Amino acid sequence: MATNEDALAVLGLLIAMKNNAIKKRKRRLWCKNWLQKRNEYSHINLLTEFKLFPKDWHNYLRMDEETYFQLLSLVTPFIKKKDTVMRKSISPHERLTATLRFLATGRSYEDLKFSTIISPQALGYIIPETCEAMYKVLHKDYLKFPRTSEEWRNISQRYEKNWNFPHCLGAMDGKHISIVPPSGSGSEFFNYKGRHSMVLLAIVNADYQFIMCDFGTNGRISDGGVLNNTKFYEKFQNGDLKIPDMETVKDTSRKLPYVFVADDAFPLQINIMKPFRQAALVSIERKVFNYRLSRARRIVENVFGIMAARFRIFHTQINLEPKNIDSIVMACCVLHNFLMKSAPNTYAPTEVLDHDDIENGITTFGLDSQDSNMDRLDRRTQGNTNNAAKNVREDFMSYFSNEGKVPWQLNFVY
Repeated sequence: MATNEDALAVLGLLIAMKNNAIKKRKRRLWCKNWLQKRNEYSHINLLTEFKLFPKDWHNYLRMDEETYFQLLSLVTPFIKKKDTVMRKSISPHERLTATLRFLATGRSYEDLKFSTIISPQALGYIIPETCEAMYKVLHKDYLKFPRTSEEWRNISQRYEKNWNFPHCLGAMDGKHISIVPPSGSGSEFFNYKGRHSMVLLAIVNADYQFIMCDFGTNGRISDGGVLNNTKFYEKFQNGDLKIPDMETVKDTSRKLPYVFVADDAFPLQINIMKPFRQAALVSIERKVFNYRLSRARRIVENVFGIMAARFRIFHTQINLEPKNIDSIVMACCVLHNFLMKSAPNTYAPTEVLDHDDIENGITTFGLDSQDSNMDRLDRRTQGNTNNAAKNVREDFMSYFSNEGKVPWQLNFVY
């Protein structure tokens, strides 16, 4: 039978256990103290100082102050949150700057928390959400896909004026974007380069801007099948793109179809022109064709190079869920166009672009994506090529060596 002393001992033990539990609960912080001092430690304070040093502001966010606040005003309605009785919300300004730093540096959420004073868990929601908001507010005005024959003609006129390639609708290329594969995905994203990737296929206009971006094909798909896997190609094959019919080239009597220019990773078709292979360069005319096509096609290489240099997330293996990688990549594409239109002189000055010394036949190459984690699509096997497509290429070759020749072209083929 229990004595009073035993009862008191049990009661004392229970009180001690309760006190220990209370102490443990007190030690368990809802949020680290320094993360609650965002107003004091955040990089927002640094940005205030950068207003006196425009180059530092630009280097930090990849855009000048005026352009940044223009972007902030556009995305604020979609990323603004309400304060609660528990805590003050993270402002749109903080959300956007954190996102832009993530894109500009490729730093992990864990690393980024020290400059943003936002927890990695919160950044995991904020950054994809802000990327989605940027794409939502910008793509209608800054990533327009042509919907009429006249819009396609406008693009081709710019190509003819700037790059001496008539009836060109755009330069086409694709890149493998390196990722950390999601758990349980096996070899789904494993590509021939020995990396895990998702593919970005793009078409750009004559002014270094995307007109079409398709992202999400997993790296395991053969590079020859990447184009076939897009909605663009489905519409292309069905004749739903409203591409103009064959027309007479300006100031000539020659009729040529409207075409996209591409490299050897793509199929030769009536509306897709690619270069002759090295072994087939048996004439000056073919070499001239390759130079003229390359001159127009190099724009897409420059675009990928500029985007990879400005947004160094492309120098990393992106370690997020595939749906969030999609949001981030598409946000970078639309941001590229936004900055090319809003601030081209600072975002892409002339020294980052390819330049032809036409007198000496020397090309000085600007930025490209070779030093990033973007891998080019692999060369396509020869296969069977439609004779009609071969004839179109011969027609363009003849045009470039006759009525469409430019005085300096032979400087680049000898």
